[in-house]
Amino acid sequence: MFDEKIIVGISQGDINGIGMEVIIKTFLDPQMLEICTPVVFSSMKTASFHRKALNIEDFSFNQIKDFSEINHKRANLINVYEEEVTIELGKKTPDGGKYAFKSLEAAAYALAQGKVHVLVTAPINKENIQSDDFKFPGHTEYLDDKFGDGNSLMFLVSNTLRVAVVTGHIPVTKVASELSTEKIIKKAKALHQSLIQDFEIRKPKIAVLGLNPHAGDNGVIGDEEKSIILPAINQLKEEGLLVYGPYPADGFFGNKTYEKFDAVLAMYHDQGLIPFKTIAFNSGVNFTAGLPVVRTSPDHGTAYDIAGKNVASEESFRRAIYTAIDIYKVRKQYKEITSNPLKISLGKRER
Repeated sequence: MFDEKIIVGISQGDINGIGMEVIIKTFLDPQMLEICTPVVFSSMKTASFHRKALNIEDFSFNQIKDFSEINHKRANLINVYEEEVTIELGKKTPDGGKYAFKSLEAAAYALAQGKVHVLVTAPINKENIQSDDFKFPGHTEYLDDKFGDGNSLMFLVSNTLRVAVVTGHIPVTKVASELSTEKIIKKAKALHQSLIQDFEIRKPKIAVLGLNPHAGDNGVIGDEEKSIILPAINQLKEEGLLVYGPYPADGFFGNKTYEKFDAVLAMYHDQGLIPFKTIAFNSGVNFTAGLPVVRTSPDHGTAYDIAGKNVASEESFRRAIYTAIDIYKVRKQYKEITSNPLKISLGKRER
C-alpha cells in the first residue's frame, strides 16, 4: 500500500500548546511534501482553530477518513474526534491532555498496523495527559509499553551531539537507587546498536558520564562510579565495545570532549538534556531508540507561554521529521544487509 514516499504519522500533542502551530508551519514549506507524506491525527475543527489563531490563510489539510484517501501531494489529516473541543491557548486543561492522548493512541495504532512508516509526536503535557489509559511519565515509556521490551532509550540527537540517558523521567532523588551495573550495560548496548543500525556508524565510540560531581573524586564524593559505573564500562570493553569513562559531566561538556565521541551516555535526564539543549536547542531531536518502530519528536515542550502568538520555531519539528525519515531508510538498509551477508556493504562510515 505504500507509495515510494515515506508516510509520516503525526500526533498533535496538547491542543493548547504550540504543537499544531509547528506542524502547520512545517508543511507550509512545499518542499517538505516532496520528501514525505504527512498524516496528522487530530480534527479539522482543531486544525482550523489554530490556523485562524495564527492568521495563516494559504494552508489547509486534506481531510481523509481512510488511508486509501491519502493525497501524497498534500498534508493529510484524519479525524480522530468529531466533537467540539474548547481550546484555551497557553493553558493546561483536562481537554489538552484528553485530546493529546486520543491523537497519540490513534497514531500509535496506525504505526502498529503499518499504515504509517514512522511516528513524529508533537509535545504533550505530562501531567494533564495522565488517565486510566495513560499512566506513563512520557512518550518514551508509553511507546515502550506498546512496542518495546522495557529497554527503550531516550536519545537526543543533533548534527553535533548525541546524548542518551540511563534513567529517564524519574525524580532526582531516585536516580542513584535506580542505577545498576546491569542497567547501564543494557542501555549502553541499546545505544551501541542504535548507532550502528540507525546512524550508519560501524564502530561507535561511546562516552559514559559519572553520576557524582567530579565523577566521585575516587570515592570522596560518592562511590557509584567505582561500584556501579566502572564495572559496567569494563564488562562492555571486554565484549568489544568502544566505551570510555566515567567522565565528570561538567568538564566533559565544558571543554567539548563530546566531539571525540559518537554518543554520550548520561546517568539521568537533566545531566544529559541540559547540556544538549544548551548546545543544540531548536535543532535537536528526541529519538526513542531500542524499539522496532521509529519515533521522533522535537526537543521542546508545549511552550504554553508562546502558544498562539505565531512566534514558535518549527525548526526542531522539521528536523524531527528529517531524522525519522533518515533513520527509517538507514534501518531498512541495515536489515537488508544483515539478512543477506553476501550483499556488498553500503559503505558505512567509521570514525
